[in-house]
Amino acid sequence: MQAVGMVDWRRSEDFAPLMLVMSGQEQHRLVRSLSDVADALINGWPTGDGREYIAAVKTCLDAIQGNIPPDVARAALILAAEEAGIPVITVAH
Repeated sequence: MQAVGMVDWRRSEDFAPLMLVMSGQEQHRLVRSLSDVADALINGWPTGDGREYIAAVKTCLDAIQGNIPPDVARAALILAAEEAGIPVITVAH
């Protein structure tokens, strides 16, 4: 059973997708849900530090817990990508 306030973080209906252009095996990472944001930040990020990166991780957790809307986590991801020099492509849906 989900805790009060938790959201379905794998849901993509309320999330405007974007593409991260990263180096390595998975060069183009499609981000279309909070689950994808978390995966990109934790498993695919080129660094484990940076002010915007840490803020994005915290913001993603807040969004998963239902404390803030998913689009705030999306915006934080974009700022972290800019900080890390990762190009971001907005995907039409």
